[in-house]
Formats: sequence, structure tokens, C-alpha cells
Amino acid sequence: MSAPRIWLVAGEDSGDQLGAKLMRALRAAAPGVTFGGVGGEAMAEEGFASLFPLDDVAVMGYLPVLARARTLLRRIRETAEDIVAARPDILVIIDSPGFTHAVAKRVRKAMPSLPIVDYVSPSVWAWRPWRAKGMRPFIDHVLALLPFEPEAHARLGGPPCTYVGHPLIERLDALRPDAAAQARRERAPYPLVVLPGSRRSEIERLMPVFGPALARIARDLPIEAVLPAVSRHRARIEELAKGWDVPVRIVGGEAEKYAAFRAGRAALAASGTVTLELALSGVPTVVAYKVSRVEEFIARRLIQVPSIVLPNLILGRNAMPEFVQAECSPDNLANALLPLVRGGPEREAQIAALDRMDELTILPGDDTPSRAAARVVLTMLRSLSVAARPQGGDGATR
Repeated sequence: MSAPRIWLVAGEDSGDQLGAKLMRALRAAAPGVTFGGVGGEAMAEEGFASLFPLDDVAVMGYLPVLARARTLLRRIRETAEDIVAARPDILVIIDSPGFTHAVAKRVRKAMPSLPIVDYVSPSVWAWRPWRAKGMRPFIDHVLALLPFEPEAHARLGGPPCTYVGHPLIERLDALRPDAAAQARRERAPYPLVVLPGSRRSEIERLMPVFGPALARIARDLPIEAVLPAVSRHRARIEELAKGWDVPVRIVGGEAEKYAAFRAGRAALAASGTVTLELALSGVPTVVAYKVSRVEEFIARRLIQVPSIVLPNLILGRNAMPEFVQAECSPDNLANALLPLVRGGPEREAQIAALDRMDELTILPGDDTPSRAAARVVLTMLRSLSVAARPQGGDGATR
């Protein structure tokens, strides 16, 4: 195969990180490959020239999107026009479906035979499941980060989907404790990793609950709270933690966060990707979450999964106790967390469940998510052609 021309379109920082790793893997597998499209700083470090700054489209939330609607619509149009003009061999859109799917729909209309791969599946398994089938006209293949997503797309009538692995499995060396860190998990005062979330609203709702919950545990066991703080919210976290009746050590940066995971006896965490990090690190965890009443009203009608915790969905059982909304109280959190810190059947059961994460998430051999994703992209290039695609069809690879 001659050197391929691959266009990548990311819409936010996490997609930029995935895009950079994918570029490295594609370059290793297909020397001479060239790239174009939209990306951020990580992709720029790989030699990528973005059509415009990623900040123009990296917008989250209904109100911020409405405020920048004109800019977003213009960037969607310009991105699609650039792809059509460049006529690459394949298009890979990366996460951020509000932006990238709008681009893909325009490109598919103008170039029906161009293969389009979606790197990161929307959460069709959790809410708005009809989106899976709706993707088929403009997405040829989905690269899934979670192992249950291929089955979900098949069940919901979505595009063909391949599990390529979550990028966190490339960080296992940073997440797993060595002998010294494992020994620290067993020694008092027990280090408890406390993670109230990365958004201001999460921090404001959970910190006032987390403090009293830890105080209840401290009545029975000697503990130290280690709180990895998001830098932009560190000052507010420090302010909210001042009234806590337990020792708190606030740390910053990824290296210190992962050091806390390696030494953590147990964790109290907001629901999110961090629960997957904790599971892969083998830290018994209690999960909590609170949203506004309006968000709760909407979520109760849309969310269609038995758990909001990623490791629980991967394991197929609620191994990590979760407490949401009214159930997210200091007493409930303390009662669930105390046996995980003290030790006994509850702690051993969760550790045994988390031990299964490797067999469910890690790719065979020394494969990595970026290499697995690159393989699918290059296979699409070899196998998909104008003749193989029915013009005006649903665009799905069979």
C-alpha cells in the first residue's frame, strides 16, 4: 500500500491525546503516512498542523455551546470543506461527537466513498441508545475504549465496532504498586485517596459530604486523606478541606496522583474515568455522585444502565458500592468505606473483583490501544473501496 493520507479530527484535549498516540502508531506501521485535519498541542508535537486552534471547538455544556454556536458552525463547515478539498484516503474522527459527527455527516454527503472511522464510541449503551443506529449512514467503523461496547453496538444496530482498549492500560506501570507502595497500603495511618471530581460543581457538592464521612471513619481507624487536586480548583478544594476533622494532604499533578493510587488503602471518589484508574490500580473504592435536581430529573429518564461506575459495567456486577443523590450521605459513605479500610470480607471481595479487570481490558501480548486502533484504520484502507460501498447506502461496513 502506498503511503496513506489520513485526516484526523479531534474536538477536545482528550481526543488530542488519543490522536497523538494514534499518529505515532500509524507512522510506525505505515512509514510515509501524512496527516491533516484538526488537533491540539499533543498532535502538534507529532508534527501535525491543525486547520485552526482546538480551543475554537473544545466547548462543553449547553450554555457554552449556545454562546459559541456561530463559531462552532463555521468551524464544522470549514473542517468538512478542508477534508473534501484534500481528498484523503480515510477520515478518523476522535470523540467529541457534537463536533466530529457534524463534520462526518457533511463529508459523507460530499464524498460517499471516503472511509470514516469513529475513535471513541458515544455512550449509546447508557443513554439515547437510538444514536447507535443513527451513526450507520456516516460511520463505517467504531473504535471502542470499553470492552462491552462492541456488543452494545451490535445489539442496538450501530456500525461495526472493535474493542481497541482504553488508553489507561498503557499506564499500568504508573498505576500498579511496587512492594514499598503495597506495604504502605497495609500500614497505619491508612492512606485514603479522596477524589471529589474535576468540575467545580462536583467539588462543591461532594466535598461537604466527604469531610463528615471521613470523620466518621477516623473515629474507628487512624487514616490520612490524600487528595489529588485539579490545579484550577486547588484553592477552592483547600478552602473546603479546612474544616475537615481528619489530616488532609493535598497533592497536584499526575505523578503525585498516581503515587497516591499506588499507596492508597482505599478510595472515596466521584464517578468518572478516575474509577477506572483506581480499579486498574487495585484500590478498593466507594463511588459517590450528586447533580442538580434538573440534571437528576433528566438523567432518571434517559440513563439505561444498572450502574454509573465504569468498572462495574466492565465487570458486569456492582463491585464498587455507589451512592447517588439522596443516598450520597456521610453515613452511607462511611458505612461502605469503613470495611474496605479495616479489612475483611468486603475488602477481599472487591479486590478479587478488581483482579478480573486485567483479563477483561488488557489486550493480548504486548499490544497497545494505539497500535490496535492503527491496525483497524489501516485494515479499512486496504479493504474498503468505492466498488465495495453501495452508493447512497447506509455506509456501514458488513
